[in-house]
Amino acid sequence: MAKLRTKYVCQQCGGEQSKWMGKCPDCGTWNTLEEVVETASTPAQQRRQTLLGPSSSHQSAIGPVTLPDIKPLAQPRISVGYPEMDRVLGGGLVAGSLILIGGEPGIGKSTLLLQVSGSIAQEVGPVLYISGEESIEQVKMRAERLDITGEQLYLLAAIELEVITEAVHRLKPALVIVDSIQTVIAGHITSAPGSISQVRECTLQLMQLAKSTHIPIFIIGHVTKEGTVAGPKALEHIADAVLYLEGERYHSYRLLRGVKNRFGATHEVGVFEMHGEGMLEVPNPSAVFLADRAAGANGSGVVVSMEGTRPLLVEVQALVTPSNFGIARCTANGIEHNRLLMLLAVLTKRVGLAVNNHDVYTNVVGGFTLEEPAIDLGIAAAIASSYREKSIPPDMALIGEVGLSGELRAVSRLPLRVREAAKLGFKRCVIPSAGRGTQIKAELEESGLPADFKVLTASSLAVALEILFNQK
Repeated sequence: MAKLRTKYVCQQCGGEQSKWMGKCPDCGTWNTLEEVVETASTPAQQRRQTLLGPSSSHQSAIGPVTLPDIKPLAQPRISVGYPEMDRVLGGGLVAGSLILIGGEPGIGKSTLLLQVSGSIAQEVGPVLYISGEESIEQVKMRAERLDITGEQLYLLAAIELEVITEAVHRLKPALVIVDSIQTVIAGHITSAPGSISQVRECTLQLMQLAKSTHIPIFIIGHVTKEGTVAGPKALEHIADAVLYLEGERYHSYRLLRGVKNRFGATHEVGVFEMHGEGMLEVPNPSAVFLADRAAGANGSGVVVSMEGTRPLLVEVQALVTPSNFGIARCTANGIEHNRLLMLLAVLTKRVGLAVNNHDVYTNVVGGFTLEEPAIDLGIAAAIASSYREKSIPPDMALIGEVGLSGELRAVSRLPLRVREAAKLGFKRCVIPSAGRGTQIKAELEESGLPADFKVLTASSLAVALEILFNQK
């Protein structure tokens, strides 16, 4: 008989302790240790069974193999049928990869993956969709609403890991989708479904299943109030790719953002729009985000942000009003709050705008979240525009990082950003003169930009604002 072992696992960081404590010594959170009873030998046996399959006999372990003797995978990447998602995945699915898709409940994760299931079942081969939260009849109702009628799409309502493993070995599908990982349980762990012990163990076994069978597996994970999958980031180091579906639940646009990808570039973004018939791709998101822009409005500017390898033009807005309560407020929506405070300090100290006694509100239109420093110039210009009651020219795009001395610093992939602005109909663009800014300006003017497109360079934020508000 296998020996029982009791341990206490933190539901926040996944740390294991031999006895219960009120405060986790690893992450410092209170009342997060939960008792877990497991057998000492069963986990290894379970992983071996997952790896070999229910009908396989015990095989000797494979020793180290030299690099030239390893045969590369001959299977090409599998297209999911949606170019926006293929972009985030690095060109498609890799055989044997484990992909984690996280997002808030109701954001559209199940809808998107059900559409992917229908596309691959129609074009590639059988797909196994495992639902732990819905019955197969409920999934069929959603599939009918999305107009998915694939004969190669197999549905399974199960939460036991052993049942899932057996179904995968028996069917040998081209793709497996687990919805969601919080509902799957391993029989040798006594903790409740969704606990860190269950989630981590089930994800590890699914990873081994994907590697041994060369079948790509999608797992869905809901995020917590802190914005992490299953409490801590305990799954991200196991998965080959981690994607997050972001967006406001009451807005139609959804952003599929890659934060980790062993087989492609990270921080790629795919843009979708939620409709009654499912998630529809947005092939030109810059045009969509700028469609409702009010030209000539004060406190509005257009920035060019790089999301992975794609340049996106997004409108940023600012509203500056005198503070009526003594203490000025500073609110940021879509940009980092500390970054906004730094820009306000630079505007006050280096440019001479007395915004320190004003309430400042900033917003990125469309529910987008911008993180890179190349948007600094656009945010600072929008704040100055609202403060001075002067509008930024509507055909002007802004690119540049602002330093603490008020200088404009060079940014990456500047030619690609400028060409994207010209392609969308903008006539002028302000870029930093630092680095190769002046040389890039000359190269762009010689490389076939529209004849009426002008590239303007500025060495500092004060010079850039002077250019903006003196342009007609």
